[in-house]
Amino acid sequence: IAAGEIIHRPASAIKELLENCIDAGARAVTITLGAGGLKRIEIADDGHGIRREDLPLVCERFATSKLRAYADLQAIGTFGFRGEALASISHVSRVTVTTATVGAQCAYRATYADGKLVPEPGAPSAAPRACARTVGTTICAEDLFHNAPARRRAMRSPSDEYARVLDVVGKYALAFPHVALCVRKTAGGSGASAGGHADLTTRGTGDTAAAVRAVHGGALARELLNAECADTGRGLVAKLCCSSANWAAKRASIAIFINGRLVECSSLRAAVEHEYAHTLPKGSHPFALLQLTVPPARLDVNVHPTKADVLLADEAEAVALVQAAARLALEGSNASRTFAVIAGNLPALG
Repeated sequence: IAAGEIIHRPASAIKELLENCIDAGARAVTITLGAGGLKRIEIADDGHGIRREDLPLVCERFATSKLRAYADLQAIGTFGFRGEALASISHVSRVTVTTATVGAQCAYRATYADGKLVPEPGAPSAAPRACARTVGTTICAEDLFHNAPARRRAMRSPSDEYARVLDVVGKYALAFPHVALCVRKTAGGSGASAGGHADLTTRGTGDTAAAVRAVHGGALARELLNAECADTGRGLVAKLCCSSANWAAKRASIAIFINGRLVECSSLRAAVEHEYAHTLPKGSHPFALLQLTVPPARLDVNVHPTKADVLLADEAEAVALVQAAARLALEGSNASRTFAVIAGNLPALG
């Protein structure tokens, strides 16, 4: 039941695994999917890796390497801290972890099921096995929801699940432009890990505009506005990268990150949309990447199984700050509006 609350579909598994990669200091992450992630998920990074002695605990529920002391819970600076993501994935799929750390003589591979180490097919022991790999970690999850047939039947088509993964990874690509991301399908759709053409690629240059261009295209990248507002008294900082008045879409594309964490916050989303209401045509919506920084002690991230919702102690002040940032970005935008002119024959007068 707990695993089902955290891992809803392939996209939620990718979100948890990608956050682990970023926590590990990865600068390049490659994601390969088979059947939209239902058949196979493989995510490889160049982070600091996992020590061999820690491998037995990797998929153990509530085991985490991201907290050193109880006081760390009052100032959480990492994505993960509950030790539930990998455990949940191992309860609904077959997980293999291959990892190497700096200074290690070799890499190690371990296989998991239901949170425990299990022998690889044909192997006499469940102990991690030596193998070859550069520093970093590769996690492979196969046959997602193989033991939950009702959940598996509720999944959309592989192409729809793949699109959901691209949406999630695309948002992280914008918020973490220093991380090179690559998403591709497996060759043939489900088999070996060798993939074909990448459907999303960012270079990891640290340039947000370049990441927007890679994810959303050049038309939007040419119409970006940037603004930053701060409330020094409360320690709030709002950074906004958004579209100008010349760009609009039928659906809103607003990604909200609070202290680097992707969240859903209706009040902050509404604050951005409200400032565009008098700028865009009716029925049109903006693009916005909102990155809000708040003191960790004023933020509760432990109110939702997937941490998608958070509680802000200074929510009203944060909303006002975001509105100020949006107004600042849109100032003077109307002075550079562009309009399409449609030529046509006018009826003769008289």
